[in-house]
Amino acid sequence: MKPRYFNTLFIVRAAVIAAIYTVLTLVFAPVSYGDGLIELRVSEMLTVLPFYTPAAIPGLFLGVVLANMFSPMGAVDVIFGSLATLLAAYLSYKAPNKWLVPIPPIIVNGLVIGVMLHCVYNFPLLLSILSITAGQVLSCYVLGEILMVILDKTKQHLFPTDKE
Repeated sequence: MKPRYFNTLFIVRAAVIAAIYTVLTLVFAPVSYGDGLIELRVSEMLTVLPFYTPAAIPGLFLGVVLANMFSPMGAVDVIFGSLATLLAAYLSYKAPNKWLVPIPPIIVNGLVIGVMLHCVYNFPLLLSILSITAGQVLSCYVLGEILMVILDKTKQHLFPTDKE
């Protein structure tokens, strides 16, 4: 049996996830970037994907790197936003059940991006954290749940050899 990590299918899945994340972020750019206190990154609904495939971990990371190259926060967002997503995606992959999958991106991004907004734009720290966390809840739990309902019906076709 072939190892399921870092084979061609794994790389293709990661690349497709990265592309979808990047495109969704750029299409919804006016609400995707936290240059104000309102950030609703629709692409964050994809943070539920590590529950279905480990390829989502590097895919989300690469997607955030690419999308954040257009961020008004610049290199700070590319580096820290991407690392926050990498950590959150790994923790989501390790989640024991699907109801807990959105928790890591909500907490990690709420804290990291909230602190970044505070440091870069001098927004009030608590307000920044709460604002980003609220956007993450909408993206990860509301939109992510809709995506999970769809994926639960199709996962045997999309991810037949991946995490059950």
